Amino acid sequence: MTLPRTATGPAVGKKRRGSRPSGGELLAAAVGAVPGGAARPGQQQMAEAIEQSISSGEHLLVQAGTGTGKSLAYLTPALTVDGPVVISTATLALQSQLVDHDLPRLADAVEPLLRRRPTFAVLKGRHHYLCLARLDSSTEEEPEDTLFDAPRPGGGTKWLGEAGRLGKQIQRLRDWAEKTATGDRDELDPGVDDQVWRTVSMPARECVGATRCPFGQECFAEASRARAREADIVVTNHSLLAVDMLAGRHIVPPHKLLIVDEAHELADRVSSAAQAELVPELIDRSARRARPLLRPELADRLTEAGDALAVGLAEAPAGRLTAGLPPALREACTLLDGATRAALESIGDIKSDDPDPVRKQQAKAVLDELSSTAQRLLEEADHDVAWVEKPENASRRALVVAPLSVAGTLATHLYDERTVVVTSATLALGGRFDTVARALGLDAPPPAPPSPAAAALATTAAAGRPRPVAADAESPRTAAGTAPATEGSGWRSLDVGSPFDYARQGILYVAAHLPRPSVSGLPDAAGEELLALVGALGGRTLGLFSSRRAAQQAAELLRARTDLPVLLQGEEALPLLVRRFRAERESCLFGVMSLWQGVDVPGDACQLVVIDRLPFPRPDEPLAAARAAAVDAGGGSGFAAVSVPIAAVRLAQGVGRLIRATGDRGVVAVLDSRLETARGYGPFLRRSLPPFWYTTRPDVARGALERLSRS
Repeated sequence: MTLPRTATGPAVGKKRRGSRPSGGELLAAAVGAVPGGAARPGQQQMAEAIEQSISSGEHLLVQAGTGTGKSLAYLTPALTVDGPVVISTATLALQSQLVDHDLPRLADAVEPLLRRRPTFAVLKGRHHYLCLARLDSSTEEEPEDTLFDAPRPGGGTKWLGEAGRLGKQIQRLRDWAEKTATGDRDELDPGVDDQVWRTVSMPARECVGATRCPFGQECFAEASRARAREADIVVTNHSLLAVDMLAGRHIVPPHKLLIVDEAHELADRVSSAAQAELVPELIDRSARRARPLLRPELADRLTEAGDALAVGLAEAPAGRLTAGLPPALREACTLLDGATRAALESIGDIKSDDPDPVRKQQAKAVLDELSSTAQRLLEEADHDVAWVEKPENASRRALVVAPLSVAGTLATHLYDERTVVVTSATLALGGRFDTVARALGLDAPPPAPPSPAAAALATTAAAGRPRPVAADAESPRTAAGTAPATEGSGWRSLDVGSPFDYARQGILYVAAHLPRPSVSGLPDAAGEELLALVGALGGRTLGLFSSRRAAQQAAELLRARTDLPVLLQGEEALPLLVRRFRAERESCLFGVMSLWQGVDVPGDACQLVVIDRLPFPRPDEPLAAARAAAVDAGGGSGFAAVSVPIAAVRLAQGVGRLIRATGDRGVVAVLDSRLETARGYGPFLRRSLPPFWYTTRPDVARGALERLSRS
């Protein structure tokens, strides 16, 4: 498949070169404005590659390791493009970093060269902004539709003290509405409860539109879109980017260059955006909201459909529905489809003289979504996966449907009429871009010879230089994880490496002598290995565990047999735990998947990262299991095509927690022997990791940790 290039081809980057600086000049100015700033080869290489893609219209995949400075590497060439450039990120942390720090500093640095100050804007979903129409009607809405609609732990409505507290929060929002210029929830300090915010914000599907809304001229969400249309750089997130693609690309302003940072998250965010669910409580709430607009018998039909769904979910076991909808759930979906269609027909279109178009649109939007989801589930299409969701320790139950793959959606909607640059520290799995490229809707290109930089790095590592942290470690890893620059049909890829000297700074230790993990939780042998490693260093350990049970067992073990402070995810708020981990030199922080990425603790507070087992998707993860089954049915290996790449991304993200700065040193210890012993996927996973010095000898790992403890 040949992917479309941008509509204007090379003209995308066509600038008046005589009067405008190049991306390289802008990068030099930005780096020079940072105290002690210095040019980084990988950063320069990435910026040059992006400029080339801007000129050619060719899509680009760039793997940029930690410490590359990739934000400046893509922001500076972006300023050479006419019209808005869109930057999409996966996490709020990176979005805030760009808007609050990187972009203001960049604007200051390049203003003399550009002879104007570049502008930037943040674009979020409508529900992030205060809705004046909902705020105006919040006192008129029935309590059960707003503050009192969340189920109480013991049943019933909220006690009066809590209702009073929430009422005070709404009053504070009214006062804030008189002062705020943006209506952005992130600017509200202190914040308010989620359920209070839901009463004063408007999901996009429920919005009646600025022309029909009595507050359309003052709408904060519309104002944010207007600012985005006028900005040089627009910062958004993967979730809104996904919604924009699925909705016909009318939310994000028209642009010719899209840069997707943290791109390893994009396919999952698109899957989430295309996912739908049926929840009995939502059907009941929708029936109550629509009741004033319906004949009583139509509202009763909606309530009956919700009751039928509750019964069907109670009877069905949790997990993927491999044999179609069970009879009770099929009956519930059929009832809901009929009830919602009848209700929508009865409500009719919104007219210009409707007394309350906002409330009418809200009712219609939710009913329409319920109807579409019920029909989608009843179709049981091959391209969809359905499952029953019953989270542990929660009363909420749902019937969920999601696409089997989003590669086709991305191929169709992501690349059309714009140049796309995707970047991450984790794109070249097994040393190649093929797997991630296919997941992003790109055909894999033929392999190309290594670039001179990659070949030089591989030669240096193979020669046994530089020396490792532990002078008696076995041997250095080759830089097999460094993928060469490649070219394909409408796209190319590049790995610019990392400025970190991984072979000098860290050791990857695999406990190959441990038994293959077979039971859930933390096996006794792995626990003893953990004790020995943590004891050798004296704390300073980030423990990344595959399950909450394993993390709890590890914390209990260390608390019982050491005097080290052990911080366990879930016992306090995560930001507080991370701050304590940074501040308390001998502490250990143990947790599950949310710690595997986004935790940034440079320095000697974190010198040991322990991973209890390879992070393969669980067999009960519906989407991963369905995708693997589809590959198996086609004659391939679902485990190799689906489970191994998922594990590779997660493992690389977890291992990446160790070296965060040029002065960092330490050990990554993987207590899963399969990383060494599995002949099929073990080498692939190791090639997906930074080129640490590699060893399977426990005495080498402990010796290195003991030396670090004395430093």
